[in-house]
Amino acid sequence: MTELAARNGAERAQALLKLTQRLTDLIRQETSLFKERRPQDALPLQDEKSKLANIYRTEVSRARQEPTRFAGAPSTVKSALRQSTEVFHKALAENGHAVAAMKQLTEGVVKAIADEAARQKSAGGGYGPGATHQTHAPSGMNLAINQTI
Repeated sequence: MTELAARNGAERAQALLKLTQRLTDLIRQETSLFKERRPQDALPLQDEKSKLANIYRTEVSRARQEPTRFAGAPSTVKSALRQSTEVFHKALAENGHAVAAMKQLTEGVVKAIADEAARQKSAGGGYGPGATHQTHAPSGMNLAINQTI
């Protein structure tokens, strides 16, 4: 399904309004989870969010191509749709900031792990003045990752 089920412009505008509001709710939930450092809990939202986003993109694109697509819709619904779209775009911007923060955090963790691995690899063997430098790479490394970050 890539198009809203509607018989006329009024139904289509009302359906797009509901879709935009639901999509905004999903984006806000995801953003909240990202801010709480719980991105794994956002996974169940992805399927519905992707489906709704595809329908939204299709409808917005068609509305640009067909200015009469919402003909017959009450002005109150059109006004609510405009307001809902503004709220949706603000929620998307906030989500983008949260995603960027999560990306930066993840990259920092990966860099810290890589730096520690490199440090351990180059660390000398033994202790004190007679310590020797390892000439071979260690055979293994212990690594623990906290999934909840």
